[in-house]
Amino acid sequence: MKESKFMSPYLAGIGLGLTMLLAFLIMGRGLGASGAMMRFDVWILNLFAPAHTASNAYFANYAENPLSNWLVFEVLGVMIGGFLSGALAGRLKFVIGKGPRISNRGRLIMAFGGGAIMGIGARLARGCTSGLALTGGATLSLGGWVFMLCVFGGAYATAWFVRKQWI
Repeated sequence: MKESKFMSPYLAGIGLGLTMLLAFLIMGRGLGASGAMMRFDVWILNLFAPAHTASNAYFANYAENPLSNWLVFEVLGVMIGGFLSGALAGRLKFVIGKGPRISNRGRLIMAFGGGAIMGIGARLARGCTSGLALTGGATLSLGGWVFMLCVFGGAYATAWFVRKQWI
């Protein structure tokens, strides 16, 4: 299958906005992902250490069947939708996106390290970027807008240190 062009970012933005609107209308809340991951993590922890899960007030709040929360289905839908989108666009192939000055191993280490830091930050902040930036921005929350300005500012400030990995 021939690889097709990327979707217009303007159309994608409109689609994301409509998805957010539908989430508010149908579910009564915005989008997020870290809550679903937390439920799966605690569910797995509860399989191996149920006494620890029950004795920890934070974990006990999430120690339910992960399939009882709508966020889990949202994340599963995102994964299925991403796969179908890639298949329809002819982009289903294993590729490690990287610059010429970094090895595949180095790129994967940086990607997993960055993902781990983001995951820890999401739990410390009690929410992820999709929850705070998308939902907060859509509801005109001052915290959501300040957060996004800080994310972009932090990314801009950090880009200088990792630019040689990409050019």
